[in-house]
Amino acid sequence: MNVGKKIRIKRIFNRISGKTVIVPMDHGVTMGPIQGLGDVDKTVNMVIRGGANAAIVHKGIVTSTNRSEDTDIGLIIHLSASTSLSLDPNNKIAVCDVEEALSLGADAVSVHVNIGARTELLMLASLGKTAKECNRWGMPLLAMMYPRGDKVQETVASIKLAARVGAELGADIVKCPYTGSAASFAEVVRGCPVPVVIAGGSKLSDEETLAMIEGAMKAGAAGLSIGRNAFQHENPELFVRVACAMVHQGVSAEKAMRMLK
Repeated sequence: MNVGKKIRIKRIFNRISGKTVIVPMDHGVTMGPIQGLGDVDKTVNMVIRGGANAAIVHKGIVTSTNRSEDTDIGLIIHLSASTSLSLDPNNKIAVCDVEEALSLGADAVSVHVNIGARTELLMLASLGKTAKECNRWGMPLLAMMYPRGDKVQETVASIKLAARVGAELGADIVKCPYTGSAASFAEVVRGCPVPVVIAGGSKLSDEETLAMIEGAMKAGAAGLSIGRNAFQHENPELFVRVACAMVHQGVSAEKAMRMLK
């Protein structure tokens, strides 16, 4: 990892625990102004107060990450997109590049790839090109790797493959779905030579989300990249604070549940 990447990646990881809590808020392109993202500036400040290490947004929302709080948050700019109204929502195309993200003050960039989709080859080509640009500019790359297509299901095997592909093609961090248990997710972590963070997915109950976090951390995950379960929580600031306690301090799901009440 070159010097630029090393400097920037420290801005999105906790320097003591070596882990990260990322709150993605890039859903507006896919889903529109859903609950929690109507006022992005307000939401960003809530997750900052909760202690999140980084937020993921699209380039046009960067102004909403301006820090009105005393503390800071790492900025990850998402480079790919599709909408829920598309004829092929699984086809993620490039809508920003590394140089533009750098000019906007990004600490890292992210790319979404759906393994098994009809346009997988195009997304893999885009990932490879982005990794090359990231190496040139010293920009950390987070690859969101999902087994997702007409004939693809999320299994331990498909998630292991998706995560490994991200690392093989140059990602510095891989985000992928949780496999349902600490034992099976440990297989994903062992098979991926770069740090792995779990995706939060659709809205879950507090008990389900905290159990997922606990299992991922026991499996050796590098942290979380949880969106809707954070910014759509009835108290996003508190939820993020509790998630940070689990990731950075090893707090159990049982204790975390009490902290939420």
